[in-house]
Amino acid sequence: MEAAGQSGAAMAAAAEGYEAVLCVKPAVHVYRLPPRASNRGYRAAEWQLEQPAWSGRMRVTARGSVAFIKLEDKTTGELFAQAPVEQFPGIAVESVTDSSRYFVIRVEDGNGRRAFIGVGFVDRGDAFDFNVALQDHFKWVKQQSELAKQAENPEQGPKLDLSFKEGQTIKLNIANMKKKEGASGTTRARPMAPAGLSLLPPPPGGKLPSGERASSLSNPTQLPRTPITDSLLSWPQPTAAPSATTSDVWGDFATASGSASTQTNTGWVQF
Repeated sequence: MEAAGQSGAAMAAAAEGYEAVLCVKPAVHVYRLPPRASNRGYRAAEWQLEQPAWSGRMRVTARGSVAFIKLEDKTTGELFAQAPVEQFPGIAVESVTDSSRYFVIRVEDGNGRRAFIGVGFVDRGDAFDFNVALQDHFKWVKQQSELAKQAENPEQGPKLDLSFKEGQTIKLNIANMKKKEGASGTTRARPMAPAGLSLLPPPPGGKLPSGERASSLSNPTQLPRTPITDSLLSWPQPTAAPSATTSDVWGDFATASGSASTQTNTGWVQF
């Protein structure tokens, strides 16, 4: 609907203090009201609907909290009558009891004179939009008033209660549980040696090969003192390989097959 689409922007404009358009309807009729015989509601069937007193367009605007119903000429836009509305539903706009397309509005001339006239819409949807536009405007006015009161007295506002009620429970769904250490498919990362030094895994056990001895890092004091570096400094370091000539290397290779059966597994130092 047109009124629903324009209501948000129009309310924001009204809050700024200038006139905003809530809805525009191109075809409305105005009727003279006959004297009321009793205090019962208005009935459109008593208005001589086939003979309207005036026809034109309706424009509903808002300035601040007040809405204005303006009846204007279709061609020139000349104002025929205006009805300020400070409350809805209220005395300024009343629905009839026998139709949803007709209303009674109270118009004013700006000099204190007032009169009640009947207004009817050609289309039932236009009457619905007119009604909704006024409802939305005054709902917004009420919300703004409540927000202003809460800003003045923040302690009087409703307090948020996040405590559990009696018998209330909560359910937690924890996904991607951590696997236990040592489970299949998991490996522990090896600690990296300082300064790019590659470390071999600990040997299976036994003594060092003959002619070799363990050595330590040349400058251990240059490393930062942390539990990780302390552990790395306690590991045995490989010694430099003895220099050998080309003939010695090939000689060992030639005799390897013959002496393999006589070699014994001396093993490594176990940690």
